[in-house]
Amino acid sequence: MSEYQYYEFLAIDQPLDEQQQLELRDLSSRADISATRFVNEYHWSDFRGRPRVLMERYFDAFLYFANWGDRQLMLRLPAGLLDLETAQRYCVDDDLTSAWQHGDHVILSFTYRDESGEWEYTSDPKLGVLLPIREEVAGGDYRALYLAWLATIGFYLEWEDIDAEEVEPPVPAGLSKLTGPQRALVEFLRIDEDLLAVAAQASAPLGARPSDDGLAKFVESLPQKEKDALLVRAATGDGSGIADIRRRYRSLHATAPLTGSRTVGELLDAASGREAVRQQEETRRAEELRARRDREAAAAREKRLDALAADEEAAWQRVDELIATKNQREYDAAVGLLIDLKALSARSGDEPKFAKRYEQLRNDHRRKPSLMQRFDVAGL
Repeated sequence: MSEYQYYEFLAIDQPLDEQQQLELRDLSSRADISATRFVNEYHWSDFRGRPRVLMERYFDAFLYFANWGDRQLMLRLPAGLLDLETAQRYCVDDDLTSAWQHGDHVILSFTYRDESGEWEYTSDPKLGVLLPIREEVAGGDYRALYLAWLATIGFYLEWEDIDAEEVEPPVPAGLSKLTGPQRALVEFLRIDEDLLAVAAQASAPLGARPSDDGLAKFVESLPQKEKDALLVRAATGDGSGIADIRRRYRSLHATAPLTGSRTVGELLDAASGREAVRQQEETRRAEELRARRDREAAAAREKRLDALAADEEAAWQRVDELIATKNQREYDAAVGLLIDLKALSARSGDEPKFAKRYEQLRNDHRRKPSLMQRFDVAGL
């Protein structure tokens, strides 16, 4: 398989001006560049730019994936909407999950690396599906941060290079009921479902969703000077102010995370135990399903044999008719019918009678090699 890499950047709060677009064009002559987007694909070479630097200078969201399994999501938020110290509580490895401040923004980076070489390529991740996570985090919903932390400890578990005594970060509410974008992040970072289920056991339920009526009252309560400034920003094409108001309102109603108390070792042990129980249950269900199918197949076979016993001679005639067609599919049908006739002879104690008639049939058609082969494979 040839090498494939995909890079997508989005400018959300502030579109790129012409000079910025020209600066980006210097990095790639083939990229799709607009006031809000930079996209490029690589099949044999690498991107000359540094995604971290581009996020600091131009963009609010970034998605990368390669067909060998690596993928990365970065999100940039106004520092007033996400405290850097809060974000860094969920970061235990700068190479996988990190947060840093650049100017007036805090930038999050979530990375999955396929070190095992066992990644199965299915479908391409979509930045549009993951993008709402930015607004969720800005509104005080830190489930995505906790998920990224889970992905990190799950990654290091594979290599047995992890501090088992480290205590988990604050546990956000609603881990047992993730949003669509958060479910997409679970898949994006390949988070173990058993580990997620165990972590969710200490997560409080979500509070009531804030209403649009409440948002209207919140806006009415803002100082007139602030509302005027928002209108000016909106009129000049800067939509970030409106987005900031929505995020601020939602953050007022977000359920505060609970203080984490479990260690990494306790979480991983509990996840392993849950996996063992789940696998045992899956094995039990598979065995029950197999037994039920075996019983159904045996009952169906007995029913077929009863029908054959009612007119066995007609069945032998049907075998002759099927073979006479010289059609490969009909040969298979003839073999299936012979298998049932043999079973019928065993049930009635007439095996010698079947053996004699079968040998005669085989002798009559010995010059049909494909039919002979089917007879041999069926063990007739």
